[in-house]
Amino acid sequence: MEATVAERGQITLPKAVRDALGLTKGTTLKVELDGGRIILRKNVDDALSRMRGRFKLDGFANTDEAMRAIRGHAPGDPYLPPEPDSGDVTP
Repeated sequence: MEATVAERGQITLPKAVRDALGLTKGTTLKVELDGGRIILRKNVDDALSRMRGRFKLDGFANTDEAMRAIRGHAPGDPYLPPEPDSGDVTP
């Protein structure tokens, strides 16, 4: 694939690249130089920050409480081995 630098220094990324990375108008890209190469990286931090606060935690005071309900623990909780079920048979 190729892209041509326009008069004002802009390039158009090929549609296949934009589609593969989910790039839309306003997406922030990080630009890095590596010797003679230009590296463009999608700014994932930007995407995550836009999503912050968009999901409801119905019935939960915070994310940790929701995680405990779903997984049985939340990040930072001390590790507790799972309790055996009463129907478990030990050899």
